[in-house]
Amino acid sequence: MLRTRSRRPAGVQPIPRRSRLTSPSTAPVDRLRLTVMHRLDGLLSGDYGGLFPGHGTEMGEARPYVPGDDPRHIDWAVTARNHEPHVRDMIADHELDVWLVLDTSSSLAFGTAWTTKHEVAWSAAGAFALLASKAGNRVGAVTTTVDPGKTRPLMFPARGGAAHTAAVLAGLRTEPADGQQGDLGRAMEMVGRTAKRRGMVVVISDFLGTTEWESGLRLIAARHDVVAIQVVDPRELSIPDVGLVSLIDPETGRRRLLDTSDIRTRQKYADLATRRRSDLATSFKRAGADHFELRTDRDWVLDFVRFVSNRKARLLTSRRTA
Repeated sequence: MLRTRSRRPAGVQPIPRRSRLTSPSTAPVDRLRLTVMHRLDGLLSGDYGGLFPGHGTEMGEARPYVPGDDPRHIDWAVTARNHEPHVRDMIADHELDVWLVLDTSSSLAFGTAWTTKHEVAWSAAGAFALLASKAGNRVGAVTTTVDPGKTRPLMFPARGGAAHTAAVLAGLRTEPADGQQGDLGRAMEMVGRTAKRRGMVVVISDFLGTTEWESGLRLIAARHDVVAIQVVDPRELSIPDVGLVSLIDPETGRRRLLDTSDIRTRQKYADLATRRRSDLATSFKRAGADHFELRTDRDWVLDFVRFVSNRKARLLTSRRTA
């Protein structure tokens, strides 16, 4: 059988046998894309605004307030006339900027269950990025650690396209090193200064340590839809009776001996963890951010799907009542 050689138009380069999109650096992104899109198949069909509502520049019609609406959108003039709370939504844009703020400090390298917190955090960031890119939105990202050779956190500009999304996720893939401290508040402030258009900001962290990031969260929540994802390992909630253990802070290197055989010590640890989770939930609610947890000992995709489904149902219900 004769083989004919097809002619390639002038200026068009041949596709290499080993495509860049199947290189080792992007293989995890490809696996994540298959996992996320398979599990979310049909969930976001139709109105993709169920997940990315978007904020336009034109005011929509006023409608009665329903639980879950942002109180900042209340139309006080209409409320006064009708003696009933009303909100006024913005007409959604079809292209949004979705920013990822990923905590890359050393505490995320910890994990005692199926995987590390960093792996769960990166996967969640990838899920939002892939869904946003599929819907035609632009994706940008900021880390909490300093870019090597520079004095500010690593930033990827918000752009569209599958190739850009894959490059962003590949750049965020690196596991945090010991002694790597991050500034979550500064990363949020960078997004607040850079993101000129209203959109969505997804903050992914374990939120350990101080709460100096709260001012940065309020800054971005005043203009953007914010989703705060808290990544948790079961050993951060309770500790088993394993005798005397040496604990190390991966960011500072400080060590401390802890006698886990003492039931009072274990109970105090659990009480402090419960109080911390409650305080964080209050902080997120006060800032007007959606909040949910992902754990290293659970199927993160299942929890992600549950959050997306509930968020979509809530936002679409509020639209139908308009």
